[in-house]
Amino acid sequence: MSTAILTGPPVPGSPLEGELRALGFEVRVVTDATQAPTALAAVPAGERVALVDPRFVGHTHSLRLGLTDPRFPAAAVPGALTAQPAARAALSRALEGALRAPAPGVPVPAGPAEHPPHQPVPAEAGGVRAPGPEAAPVADGPLPDRVATLLGAGGTAVHQPDLGSLVAAVPTGPQDRNEARQSVESVDEEAVRLRSAVKARDGFFTTHCISPYSRYLARWCARRGLTPNQVTTASLVTALIAAACAATGTRPGFVAAGVLLLASFVLDCTDGQLARYSLQYSTLGAWLDATFDRAKEYAYYAGLALGAARAGGGDDVWALALGAMVLQTCRHVVDFSFNEANHDATANTSPTAALSDKLDSVGWTVWLRRMIVLPIGERWAMIAVLTAVTTPRVTLVVLLIGCALAACYTTAGRLLRSLTRRAHRTDRAAQALADLADNGPLASAASRALRPLGRRMPAFGVPFVALVGGAAVTGCAAFTERGGAWPVLGAVVYVLTSGLALTRPLKGALDWLVPPFLRAAEYGTVLLLAARSEVNGALPAAFGLVAAVAYHHYDTVYRIRGGTGAPPRWLTAAIGGQDGRTLLVAIAAAVLAGSALNTALTVIAVIVALVVLFESIRFWVTAHRRGAPAVHDEGEPA
Repeated sequence: MSTAILTGPPVPGSPLEGELRALGFEVRVVTDATQAPTALAAVPAGERVALVDPRFVGHTHSLRLGLTDPRFPAAAVPGALTAQPAARAALSRALEGALRAPAPGVPVPAGPAEHPPHQPVPAEAGGVRAPGPEAAPVADGPLPDRVATLLGAGGTAVHQPDLGSLVAAVPTGPQDRNEARQSVESVDEEAVRLRSAVKARDGFFTTHCISPYSRYLARWCARRGLTPNQVTTASLVTALIAAACAATGTRPGFVAAGVLLLASFVLDCTDGQLARYSLQYSTLGAWLDATFDRAKEYAYYAGLALGAARAGGGDDVWALALGAMVLQTCRHVVDFSFNEANHDATANTSPTAALSDKLDSVGWTVWLRRMIVLPIGERWAMIAVLTAVTTPRVTLVVLLIGCALAACYTTAGRLLRSLTRRAHRTDRAAQALADLADNGPLASAASRALRPLGRRMPAFGVPFVALVGGAAVTGCAAFTERGGAWPVLGAVVYVLTSGLALTRPLKGALDWLVPPFLRAAEYGTVLLLAARSEVNGALPAAFGLVAAVAYHHYDTVYRIRGGTGAPPRWLTAAIGGQDGRTLLVAIAAAVLAGSALNTALTVIAVIVALVVLFESIRFWVTAHRRGAPAVHDEGEPA
């Protein structure tokens, strides 16, 4: 339950109390502002509390944005302020300070701003800090505004949402009140709310073919009490049914699969729009949305492979399906690593970035560049159409070509930015890259032993070493005699180079390439060894293994994004790390043949999946129950 404290008697005829109750607040009215501290102290410490000026005039959605967003410890709009339990103590101190005689010249915002000038913009806000407006003495503003100013001055970041055309004001007289009410009536609040439910930056297909109607589906869900997590689950179920239809190997099954895949994507857009429409953000929801996207896509690849085997002619496309999963996962790792490496870099300037900003001023280039990278909307639309009208082989080949071109484009741009920008990477960025590397006990021991050598490497040496090690193991898997010892030797070299790459903090301009090189080496080795074994069933088993490991790597990314750090070291040790798994698969391919190799790959996949899923689900559910700060995942970069 949440409580809203009106800092004085309500204005006759004002709908404010009803609006606050509609937003889930229990309303308490004090006869005088000096009684607000007593009313605040009476609210249980574990509840959200809001201070609202009784003269407030504005849209209900302005109050919703300012008072109910779960992502921020404290937030405010003119005339209203809220604090979650984490900020309650600071709120009490600021309230007491605001009611005392203020020091002269203490500023208070005269209107909404993105964030106070002296406060950093939270990562979740997704905005740019605006300069502070003209200031007025703290005693001259409404009590909630004065308290918000003192909260910010005391070190508590107060989120102030951009209201756009929405109204939030505290009139001081009848004429001002009448003008404010007229301003409220002149704005279509529902239209603004629907527009704001759509992600500001998205792909062409999503923006023009899905969002124009999915936003209304999101509103329909909100009015029926559905949650974003329920819609996310519905999207997963729909995609799994689509994969099952594709697995039938019949033309009606392929057509149904394409239609259902598009329906699943509509629901995938709807869950995020529902979260924005109703401000139902949560840590668990962001994790579900992100991981279910990967599960849907990769399950569909498996459905295509099964369908190809059951269709006339019995085409075996498991290698293509696994290749598509490897390529798409490596693309995401490039995005994650680059973004984490530059998340908080200083002096983040680059001529390439300046050129990109200049191109963004030309309308048609924006959409062209967003389509070139083949984001999830364009990718799923292409897969759905090709599934319905062609064969699984054609679908996967075209997907591989499209993803490869997109990967070349995005990686080239990131390389140019990295080489031309002047930036100092922080310890946080270096630790994130080290966590994404996923080195196990073997590579960690090698890192300690090779530390003196690593310190003498040149700046470009770290990614070069990772590239050489990956090339050694994949080259041995691809070009040496099947069943020989060369892949094992290559894997040993790979273990050593994986350790050498992490002998010092990953703060170089191109050190963000280390995790993608390691992902490509591990996944590529499993794919090559299974494909070259010529054992019936080896590729499906390898598909399952890569899927389990990829889930672990995605889970690591989302933990880092959520600010909770990487999974515990015992988990990495239990599943061997990327270096240990690569060596284990190489040994299995060298000493096992026939069904024994299938059994080994399947057992490894099952063990990895069970351990990772158990710890991951335990972590996210526990974090949700403990009230971890709510986050909202905006999905795959467009």
